[in-house]
Amino acid sequence: MKKILMPLIMLLAGAAIGGGGAYATLSILGPPAAADAHAAPAPVETSFVSVAKVMAPLVLADGRLSGYVSFDVDLQVATEKAPDVTAKLPLLLHAINMRTYRTPLAAGPDGMLPDIAGLRKVVMAAAPDAFGPGIVRRVAITRAEPA
Repeated sequence: MKKILMPLIMLLAGAAIGGGGAYATLSILGPPAAADAHAAPAPVETSFVSVAKVMAPLVLADGRLSGYVSFDVDLQVATEKAPDVTAKLPLLLHAINMRTYRTPLAAGPDGMLPDIAGLRKVVMAAAPDAFGPGIVRRVAITRAEPA
C-alpha cells in the first residue's frame, strides 16, 4: 500500500507546488502583454487616385459577349503611395483587362447593364497584381455606362 500511496502523494504535491508557483509568477509580473498587440494601428492619411475611362467587355454568364462598358474608378491609397500608384496605372488597366473577359459583368434583362459590384471586385482583384498587396484600400466606381 505504501508503494502506491507514496508516488500518488508526490504527484499531487508536485502539481500543487507547480500551480502555486505559476500563480505567484502571474500575480507578480501581471498579465501577458498580448493585449497591447491587438491595439488599432495608427490612422494613415489616404487620398484617391483617379483612373478615367476604363473600357471592359460585358460578358454574360454563359460566356457570350454582350457589349462593352466604360467606367471611371477612384482608388483609395495612402498619400505617400499615390505617386507610385499613378505611375503604375497602365499595369492596373492590363490586369483589369485580363480579368474582365472571363468574368460575367453583364446584368439586366438584355445584358447591357454593368454589374457595379462585379466591377469593384475585378478592380480589387487586379490591384495587388499591379501595385502589390495592401496598397489599394478601397475602390469607388464613380461612373459606369454601356459603351
